[in-house]
Amino acid sequence: MSDAGIRALGFASMDDGEELARAELYGLLARLWLAPPDADLIAQFQVAVTEAPEPGGHLEQPWQELVAAMRATTPQAAAGEYDALFGGVGKPDVFLFGSYYQAGFLNERPLAQLRADLAQLGLARDEQNADTEDHIAFVFEVMRWLIAGDDVAVCNLEQQRRFFRAHVQTWVEALCDAVAAHPAAQLLRAVAGLTRAFVEVEAQAFDMIE
Repeated sequence: MSDAGIRALGFASMDDGEELARAELYGLLARLWLAPPDADLIAQFQVAVTEAPEPGGHLEQPWQELVAAMRATTPQAAAGEYDALFGGVGKPDVFLFGSYYQAGFLNERPLAQLRADLAQLGLARDEQNADTEDHIAFVFEVMRWLIAGDDVAVCNLEQQRRFFRAHVQTWVEALCDAVAAHPAAQLLRAVAGLTRAFVEVEAQAFDMIE
């Protein structure tokens, strides 16, 4: 992994655009894992910058591949692909929940630990949301909040590191492997590729502060 990849989305003070870039990328990935992109989001990628924040960085190629995949899809194709991987009747081809990858089953001990950690942060799932808190979109939204939130007693680098180590780094790459191996994955393969690269960058950056 190049040092440029770390610098492109490194840790900085909140008045620095780099932290905002980290938060925005977590937010974008959360949106893409939560549901297939709609026409408005696809249209935004028609004019998206194709270069990563720093040429030659670890995220440059995965970002370009995502832009290309978004430009090549349609709302209907994206919805069909999303359903082929994550929907259907009964067991989906690919699970989006951390407990499955950490314990082999849904609703296991990793989910209970996640809920306990969320409670300490003052967070809870919306009861109207049928997905459990270990959905990848949920944990990415928590990371976004820990980076961009206003409460510095909670939203700080140490809390980011702890949450990432326990609830992101432990399983997200396994999800990306499962998506990349699925024959129906096209757009989602690009989403998984950027996700994997970003998690690698974040992991190395957190290693550097320990």
